Amino acid sequence: MSDHLTHVHAPDGVAPGSGYSHVVWGSGRFVAISGQCALDADGRLVGEGDAGAQARQVFENLRRCLAAAGAGFDDVVKLTYFVTDAAHLPAVRAARDEVIDTGCPPASSAVQVSALFRPGLLVEIEAFAVLPEGPRP
Repeated sequence: MSDHLTHVHAPDGVAPGSGYSHVVWGSGRFVAISGQCALDADGRLVGEGDAGAQARQVFENLRRCLAAAGAGFDDVVKLTYFVTDAAHLPAVRAARDEVIDTGCPPASSAVQVSALFRPGLLVEIEAFAVLPEGPRP
């Protein structure tokens, strides 16, 4: 858990979310990560037809993008999931739970879309992070 972030799981009068925080804020440097899909470093699809395998590759791509900014999953304040079928969400959540602190999950939104930019893609995820100012401890 990052000490520069505050998570509110259920503000007064709002039903608690299942596996996400309703509100997350922090102080520091804002980082936006473009939507990542299940493509390897050579642009090849990983996990054709397998939402879990695709989600794991997406989170690996997100990890690499966050690292490029000096960030990690503890700095993520918001994840947005785009899935071609809402039935993929449990597999996406399982992959997410392997990389985030489930006690302080980021804010999240999930959207079912008719298609992603390339045939065979089932999941795309974008992330927003806030890094603390100055050097990391």
